Amino acid sequence: MDKFTTLTGIAAPMPLVNIDTDMIIPKQYLKTIKRSGLGSALFDEMRFDQQGNEIPDFVLNQPAYRDAQILVAGDNFGCGSSREHAPWALLDFGIRCVISTSFADIFYGNCFKNGILPVVLPQDAVDHLMEDAAKGANARITVDLEAQTVSASDGTVFKFEIDPFKKHCLLNGLDDIALTLEKVTAIDSFESDMQTRLPWV
Repeated sequence: MDKFTTLTGIAAPMPLVNIDTDMIIPKQYLKTIKRSGLGSALFDEMRFDQQGNEIPDFVLNQPAYRDAQILVAGDNFGCGSSREHAPWALLDFGIRCVISTSFADIFYGNCFKNGILPVVLPQDAVDHLMEDAAKGANARITVDLEAQTVSASDGTVFKFEIDPFKKHCLLNGLDDIALTLEKVTAIDSFESDMQTRLPWV
């Protein structure tokens, strides 16, 4: 998993509330267990019509936001079913940070496990960043995980809170497997001891 330290990038405004995981990645794409390739299906039913043509009005189809790395979204982002494909699709598209007033719990946890930083800010802060993002590609937002700040293009800085352990994992690029491998010496020692003491197991 890639480390997340500081990100300066284009932010796409998505003021919709209750964006659920089926909107993020529709159910027909859940057959794969690969984390790559899902970016093309991100927000599929919002990005494309039934013939597969882009819907020009959708924010990520607009030239200014095709390379967005940050989403500024409405309340309760990531609600619905607990599909981990949702953060996979966001990450594969290039989204490394989502900013909202609130997130669904399972989606929030899945973001950290996949290298995406979900930032919770008060409504007035999200409104300010939403307006900033609406300026287009020239208005870049900076997210500093170490300092726990989000800076708008006009210089306004917002402080956010984050669980220290989740912060540590993102800063060091540690997913669940990497965390386990940090204990590999202790695991090997335990297994060796078990074989000596309980050879029949």
